[in-house]
Amino acid sequence: MPVVAAKSSIRFADLQQGYRRNRGVADVIREEGSWSEEEYLDLDEGCLLEFSQGNVEVLPMPTATHQRLVMWLCWQLSSFVQSRRLGEVLLAPLPVRIGSAKYREPDIMFLASEHEDWDEDKFWESADLVVEVVSDDDPKRDLVQKRKEYARAGIAEYWIIQPRDSVVSVLSLKVRSYHERRFKLDDVAKSHLLPGFEISVSELFAAAKPPKARRKNGNKP
Repeated sequence: MPVVAAKSSIRFADLQQGYRRNRGVADVIREEGSWSEEEYLDLDEGCLLEFSQGNVEVLPMPTATHQRLVMWLCWQLSSFVQSRRLGEVLLAPLPVRIGSAKYREPDIMFLASEHEDWDEDKFWESADLVVEVVSDDDPKRDLVQKRKEYARAGIAEYWIIQPRDSVVSVLSLKVRSYHERRFKLDDVAKSHLLPGFEISVSELFAAAKPPKARRKNGNKP
């Protein structure tokens, strides 16, 4: 998780100029902890960035497997929510504020209709449900760090998709900590927040395979 930081101070405009010259975020030097929330929210450079206490964290580019999992689950969740007019489902990149000077960009996020005032266009003030697909570069980020952060932020439900183990964890908020239910292949993962929303874990991970592999294996995970 590269952090845009270094010893010397370079203005936000210099970062934008660096982007225009096709320089990577991690190549642009900036004093650690010197970012403001406004500068972070003004970024429009097409990569996944999160913000924590003045630092901008650069997330790894998603793999095709990651994207297939996200798209399949987002379609399932969005169809359920829209058909019942429960709210809105969106995909990253979109910052969600989870505390003072702290933003995350969940892979999928749901905002209930009664909380539509949380929609600030450039970011959401919070979310009712978030989904993260665990990346190989730093599994603890989703499994440990974000679990604590989302719980502290009061996000009612957190889904963790673990491609390596073919496991879906559904975490429901109880006071300030999560109660976790783990679902494996052949299980049906169910939401506590959205009664009636459930998915086949086997179908989810089958959708992660390339179309050619799915045709060859007859959609078996």
